[in-house]
Amino acid sequence: MEWARRLGGRGAADAAVAVVVALLVGYAIVDPPGSSSWWPAWSAWPVAAAVSLPIAVRRRRPRIMLALACVTGVLVTVAGAVAVGVTWLSFVPTVLVLYVVAATVPVRWSVTGLAACVFGAVTAILVFYERVLPGLPPAATPSEMPPSWPIEIGVICVLLVTGWAVGTTVRWKRDMTARLVRHLSDAAVADERRRIARELHDVIGHSMSLIAVKATVANHVADARPQEVRAALAVIEQTSRSTLTEIHRVLGLLRSDGDLQEARLPVPGVAGLPGLAADARSAGVEVDLTVREDAALPPAVAVSVYRIVQQALTNVITHAGPTRCSVTVEVDGREAVVEVVDDGPRHGRPPRAGHGGHGLIGMRERARMYGGTFSAGSRPEGGFRVAARLPYDPNGGVT
Repeated sequence: MEWARRLGGRGAADAAVAVVVALLVGYAIVDPPGSSSWWPAWSAWPVAAAVSLPIAVRRRRPRIMLALACVTGVLVTVAGAVAVGVTWLSFVPTVLVLYVVAATVPVRWSVTGLAACVFGAVTAILVFYERVLPGLPPAATPSEMPPSWPIEIGVICVLLVTGWAVGTTVRWKRDMTARLVRHLSDAAVADERRRIARELHDVIGHSMSLIAVKATVANHVADARPQEVRAALAVIEQTSRSTLTEIHRVLGLLRSDGDLQEARLPVPGVAGLPGLAADARSAGVEVDLTVREDAALPPAVAVSVYRIVQQALTNVITHAGPTRCSVTVEVDGREAVVEVVDDGPRHGRPPRAGHGGHGLIGMRERARMYGGTFSAGSRPEGGFRVAARLPYDPNGGVT
């Protein structure tokens, strides 16, 4: 597995670091800059190995290894088995383990570990300088680094705080990256859900408008023209079945916990425009459809063209029908231009309502998404006009 390979690589690196630290500690004990330890020379290497061992396994049990590294450093210091003048070397493994602890555990735990390590190291050095150092034989040559407990304590404290600070920073960056990834993922899901909601609005709005019109016709001619009633009921049945199927598919996606980006709805394009025109004609709107497609549209742009025409025809059916309407779609390889114009209600009847609402907002958003333009409004000679321009890259992207 990938995580096992990464852990194995880090384990090998930690083992190599442990060997390097052990060599440094052992050499410092054998050839100290100050007084020599009273321990035999051969003990330097077992002591160095014991002090450095927690580094090799610090990622598997970071808290336990931190306690072991600190306790080992304190014991070898108090016992006098350290290099006088560079006693702080005994706590270098503690610093390296503390870095991992700060990078992997909550801050309150890492702060507790830092405080415990600082207290243990300071106490051990004070005991060493107070009880052990006076009994050691003096150095044969002048010390390269004269023993000084304030310097030793200062160096250890700086190293421990630095290791903790670096580890805490790494943990903070990891947490921020994880939060950013989650935020981007949630934003993508939210955007996809909004897209599905727009599709649901378009589907329901168009279908219910058609059903309402056909039901009204059937109710008015029920006694006089039963054949027309049966035809209207057939349209209502077919529209209801197809709409329910699409609604179930949309609601299934909204309830799913999977990746909405991968579960996109199969939506029609320019090829579905004649079907929209036929639906509008069955609702009493005389539709004149003209499609001039000189180049293939990218799928996303084709969906937007379809939805704009669908919503515009839904508004005509709802607010102006029965009437006459012309739908023109022109595609020239660089942009798609949509225009839907109706003549307004016949016999001077005022429209049932304005052409506003969420439908126009959705159409405007679709055009704006491609950097295009959208306009909608009443015509001086009567009726309503909807126009949209959707530019796109000939290679398939948006401009």
